[in-house]
Amino acid sequence: MANADFQIEDGEAGVVLRLTGDWTTVGLGRITRRLDAAMKDRPLVALDLSELGRFDTAGALSIVQATPASLPGSVWAARPEAGRIYAMVERLERESVEPPKRADAFVRGFAKVGRGVEDIGHEALMSLAFLGRLMVAAGSAVSNPGRIRWPAWFSQAERAGLDALPIIATTNFFVGAVIAFLGADLLTQFGAGVFTVQLIGVSVLREFAVVITAVLLAGRSASSFAAEIGSMRMNQEVDAMQVMGVNPFQALVIPRLAAMLLMLPILTFVGMVSGLFGGMLVTWSQLDLGPAFFIQRLADTPDIGTHMGVAMIKAPVFAIVVAAIGCRQGMSVEGDVESLGRRVTAAVVQAIFAIILLDAVFALIFLELSW
Repeated sequence: MANADFQIEDGEAGVVLRLTGDWTTVGLGRITRRLDAAMKDRPLVALDLSELGRFDTAGALSIVQATPASLPGSVWAARPEAGRIYAMVERLERESVEPPKRADAFVRGFAKVGRGVEDIGHEALMSLAFLGRLMVAAGSAVSNPGRIRWPAWFSQAERAGLDALPIIATTNFFVGAVIAFLGADLLTQFGAGVFTVQLIGVSVLREFAVVITAVLLAGRSASSFAAEIGSMRMNQEVDAMQVMGVNPFQALVIPRLAAMLLMLPILTFVGMVSGLFGGMLVTWSQLDLGPAFFIQRLADTPDIGTHMGVAMIKAPVFAIVVAAIGCRQGMSVEGDVESLGRRVTAAVVQAIFAIILLDAVFALIFLELSW
């Protein structure tokens, strides 16, 4: 196979283009740029095809782009099959619509910001619609307890709550240990190492136990809810429920919401115990403060019950947020796998963001209430 090449012979009326080698996709190489530069503003009157090898649409496109005017069919008399290929490509190229001009970077960035604002508004509107349907379904479940699907409630409570006990306990244990290490190292420098117990108690009971537990459930349960309901949406099982007269909110959303409302306070308490236990082991090993002293010092901490109550107030709110966001994203899944992946990711991100935002709001409220 010979690579494509060409020679140009000047004549009185114009130039004669001699094509040599294989003018194919494989044989062209960078000949197209050379041909464009050589034929610029020069009229083509004839083709010499005596040494032309194979010829395909790529070669025809190169000639079309290099010659502003259409070539008559007579110039292809020596190779009529090449002339037919050229005529087809030339017609498509001349009649094709020019691609739209790409906007500059500023316009594209401004349009992207506008689409982002539109997406936020759409998500907010859909979330409000979902919240309304959820409130109606919850009111129906409370007013008609005989229609509650108790097996689904207990199944979701086991999967979303009891199965999460090991990871909740382990994570909070290490969080409490880290707080104790930092407190012991810092407070000992000022001769106040004994106050490490109060630091562990307040931080674990008031903030870390409930926030860490909620964030773990956001990554574990919210994604699970979105994936399960989203898969049912993809398989049209939710539509089948509606055809059979089953309310999808009663069958899918309410059990998951009830399970989270029940299990998140329990898991928060487990997280508190694990965090305190981790802190107690560290103070015992680092400061030589025994378990009895740790418990007694913790009990003597002012308002220790209030700190624990603050966390227990947050827990049901976080449970509603995690369950509602996970189910809402699952209900929004469309009929393709890409949509399922986007919604599962959005469920986790939105749930974690909402937990941190609500925790900051609660901190401001309790600060004003002097709790």
